[in-house]
Amino acid sequence: MKQFTIPVTYRSEMIARIKEKRRQDDKMKKDFSPSLLDFGTLQIYLARHFGFCYGVENAIEIAFKTIEENPDKRIFLLSEMIHNPHVNSDLLERGVKFLQDTRGNQVIPFSDLHSGDIVLIPAFGTTLAIEKRLRDTGISIEMYNTTCPFVEKVWNRSEQIARQGYTVVVHGKPTHEETRATFSHAASNTQTLVVNNMDEAILLSRFIKN
Repeated sequence: MKQFTIPVTYRSEMIARIKEKRRQDDKMKKDFSPSLLDFGTLQIYLARHFGFCYGVENAIEIAFKTIEENPDKRIFLLSEMIHNPHVNSDLLERGVKFLQDTRGNQVIPFSDLHSGDIVLIPAFGTTLAIEKRLRDTGISIEMYNTTCPFVEKVWNRSEQIARQGYTVVVHGKPTHEETRATFSHAASNTQTLVVNNMDEAILLSRFIKN
C-alpha cells in the first residue's frame, strides 16, 4: 500500500505497528474484532478500523505539499479538508482559508477568487456545479483535487447503474459534503434521491411497493 508523507504529529509509531500487524494477519479484512492492548492493570481496546484512512492521508499530503510549494499564492479550501479539528486548525494557521462551512454556506464569495488562486477540493469531493464555477473563474482543480479515490469509485459505480436505467438511492446526511457531492454526480446521469434515516427508507420502500 502506498505510503504518504504527512506531518509527524499526525502519526503514532505504536498505532502504525498495530495497524500493520492487523493488515498482515487479516489481509482480506474479514476480522472486525478489536485489537487489545494489555498492560496488566490497564486494557485498551482499539476498533478494527481507526485513524486516518487512505483517502485522508492522501488529502493531507496534497494539502501540505501545496502549501509548501506555493508560498506566494493564495490557497483556499472549499470547506474542511476532513472532519478533524486539529488538521483543519493547522491548515488555517498556515494561511489556508475556507470558502464554505461544512453545510455549504458561503464564507468567502466565489467572486473574490482569481485565476491565480489555488482551491483545494477536500477528501469528500464536491458538486459538479462548484467544479464548473471554479473552472469558469480560470482555476485549475485537477492538480489540487484531494477527493478520496473510494468516493470517486462510488461516483463511477452510480454512472454504471445509471446506464442500466436504474434510479440511484444515496444513504447519507443531506447536508454532508460527501452526500451533496455524490448526489450531484449521480443526478447528472439518472434520477437520484437521498435517504437520511430508517423512517425515510421505510417511506421509500412503501412508495416502491405501491
